[in-house]
Amino acid sequence: MFKKVGPGVLVAAAFIGPGTVTACTLAGVEFGYALLWAMLLSVLATIVLQEMSARLGIITQRGLADVIKTELKVSWIKNTVIVIILSAIVIGNAAYEAGNIGGATLGLEAIFGASYTVYYPWVIGVCAFVLLYIGSYKVLEKVLVSLVIIMSLSFLVTAIITKPDIVAILKGLLMPTVPKDGILTIIALVGTTVVPYNLFLHASLVSEKWKSVTDLKAVKRDTYLSIAIGGLVSMAIIIAATTIKGGAVENVMDLAKSLQPLYGNAAKYFMGIGLFAAGVTSAVTAPLAAAYVANSCFGWKASLKDIRFKLVWMTILALGVVFMSFGIKPIEIIKFAQIANGILLPVIAIFLLWVVNRTAVMGKYKNSRLQNVFGFLIIALAIILGVKSILKVIGYF
Repeated sequence: MFKKVGPGVLVAAAFIGPGTVTACTLAGVEFGYALLWAMLLSVLATIVLQEMSARLGIITQRGLADVIKTELKVSWIKNTVIVIILSAIVIGNAAYEAGNIGGATLGLEAIFGASYTVYYPWVIGVCAFVLLYIGSYKVLEKVLVSLVIIMSLSFLVTAIITKPDIVAILKGLLMPTVPKDGILTIIALVGTTVVPYNLFLHASLVSEKWKSVTDLKAVKRDTYLSIAIGGLVSMAIIIAATTIKGGAVENVMDLAKSLQPLYGNAAKYFMGIGLFAAGVTSAVTAPLAAAYVANSCFGWKASLKDIRFKLVWMTILALGVVFMSFGIKPIEIIKFAQIANGILLPVIAIFLLWVVNRTAVMGKYKNSRLQNVFGFLIIALAIILGVKSILKVIGYF
């Protein structure tokens, strides 16, 4: 099994973090099955963009930032793009790392109680540190695949036990509606699934796993299957959350409380294990993505064991642990990260679409006409949602 799977699983692990779990929970609580179509759309958009990124990685054996930097010939444009990428990915990931560690902490609280809460961020930080410090892609892949399997089973079992209405689910998937006050939840679902840093992470990880263009078929299969499973898990969380009737949800563990009448104390353990796995996988992939981006932007050509590579992910991980341990809420940084991501996704999608259409870069493996149509539609959607997301954040100032 491990020989067949690849970085697609790590990408799925990256987007199913505590933020996604919370967004899906709120979608299910507030709108029932009505926004399942938005998650389906998000998953399809993710598959299209990640396939382009993975194809770029296997053909060029380089990271996305490295290819963009090489193809941009005007120095001021190149430098501006690199600064935007670095600031949004590295600073943004540092802010969101606290959320990842916080989500895993909630999971441990559910399993072991709140008596040792102060130590949980450090436990999670050490787990992530050890996995990253080993510096072996194969080890990292196996551990994260195992965690994703645990997480997937946990959330899928949670959804199945709630005895969902299959007809209502199909209606929610295939008949798009925008409920009153639902647009911000749609933005949240798309924003937590179509993740800009995953485009950089995927292109870089593909070259760690596969070295030949003959592996392109395996790359595509891995991408499609992994992200589809990730989407299925996200939908399972929405479905499970529909069982909460008229209750306020402060965080995702409220979902576990609401499920206790269905199957007793086991509820909190299912949710706790799933949330812990989601938090740890994202706590590993976010610093890893930041390190790959810095690696490409600065042209280090460093391996996972290179000290410069390690210093980047150590910094991101340390900031996340510190924010959580001392109760610091990096609100302003997170606002910046949201604005940066709102700008970054359409910008990076445009650059990605540009480079995968360049014969000089991709040769005969450049985009087909159909792939370009899908790509342009996704960019249009990203721009619309990005503008709405930015306006939402600015409104809080």
